[in-house]
Amino acid sequence: MNRPFDLVLDWSLLGNAADYLRAVGGTLAVVAGWAGAGLLAGGLVAALVGATRRTAGALDRHRVAAERVVAALAVVWLATALLGVRTSPDVPFAAGSSAGLVVSRTQQVDRTLHDLDDYAVELRTDRFRDVPADRLLAGLRGKDVLVTVVESYGRVALEDPTIAPGVDRVLDDGTASLAAAGFQARSAWLTSSTFGGASWLAHSTLLSGTEVDNPQRYRRLLASDRFTLPRAFAKAGWQTAAVLPSVQGAWPEKDLYGYGTVLDKPTFGYRGPNFGWSPMPDQYVLETLQKTTLGAPGRKPLMAEIALTSSHAPWAPLPQVVDWTTLGDGTVFEPIRQQGHLQSEVWPDQGRVRTEYGRSVEYTLSTLVSFLQRYGTDDTVMVFLGDHQPLPLVSGVGASRDVPVTIVAKDPAVLDAVSGWGWDAGLRPGPRAPVEGMQEFRDQFLTAFTPGGGA
Repeated sequence: MNRPFDLVLDWSLLGNAADYLRAVGGTLAVVAGWAGAGLLAGGLVAALVGATRRTAGALDRHRVAAERVVAALAVVWLATALLGVRTSPDVPFAAGSSAGLVVSRTQQVDRTLHDLDDYAVELRTDRFRDVPADRLLAGLRGKDVLVTVVESYGRVALEDPTIAPGVDRVLDDGTASLAAAGFQARSAWLTSSTFGGASWLAHSTLLSGTEVDNPQRYRRLLASDRFTLPRAFAKAGWQTAAVLPSVQGAWPEKDLYGYGTVLDKPTFGYRGPNFGWSPMPDQYVLETLQKTTLGAPGRKPLMAEIALTSSHAPWAPLPQVVDWTTLGDGTVFEPIRQQGHLQSEVWPDQGRVRTEYGRSVEYTLSTLVSFLQRYGTDDTVMVFLGDHQPLPLVSGVGASRDVPVTIVAKDPAVLDAVSGWGWDAGLRPGPRAPVEGMQEFRDQFLTAFTPGGGA
């Protein structure tokens, strides 16, 4: 996740780690993972205790000599620290990194413990909650608004020289083909609240209009009555749905976000193979949404959040776009899975991991373009974005948390409403396109399509 471990908050992520291991390797992988972690932790404690005892014994046997050596080393350390002596341009000879680490972690714990008070105030501050229903989102009346979140679709996919050429080509070709079908698009960047994982933090940040960057904030949000983006659409008369192919069983977030219905894994009727962690290809997810909801006669306009998972690690094997008429129950994907690369073939080679990540993003973006060409109407508005950057193995250590965001529509009035945002034309944001926090999108979107901007 490209950040230090939080001593207060991050223990809850162990459960998610186990879920991931179970999805990609089965129950045996989970057992092996926990056993390995236990042995490593126990071995580390035993080694530290043993080393301390041996050192203490040696010092006791040679007390006078040890005292002289420690005193001499202290003088050398202090002198080299004051003189700024370095073993290399970036490495000081006399490092205080251990003491600095202790101080920084202590400060981190203090900030974490005080963060909830600030966040409680932020949750109560909302200028859209009391906007009358007949004015809220009036600029989108009659439109189907599809907020589509593409797993691990990060800035690296558009800018890394080993990944970007294929992804950029798909986006540029998609811009041209959608324009031929009457669609126009605008694109920019959002800074995600997470990196490399914990996608639910990004989803909740996007929908709540508050930065949810740790489990503590997430739990507080779940316990609140925050006026989320789906709640706003529901108040204004839309039917709302969450399309979540990886969720099975109870999903308590449904009530927080205000979704009327949830399409979870059991509702898809998918009989095809998994592709790595992803339980079904994105194309099948979108086709099911079209058949069950978008294509239903006499329905109200739909606002849906769609989670697309084909670009989730480990990126092997990968699906391919097939003829929409052949999707059936998903068994058409079995030969594709059998012909795909195995994880054991891809992951020993970092270059191949990056290549397969790029191919997974190309697949999902191609699928979105094809879906809009096939099923998009004058009343279709799609917002698609990444949830976070891929893990540091792909993004690189120290990479930003930026992800692309795009809005696509046929109706010129929709893009006219966002013309003041300064976003770039087309599906591909340029390097100088605007960058804003993901938590700012909700208010920006509601303001653009609500007469008076929620004032």
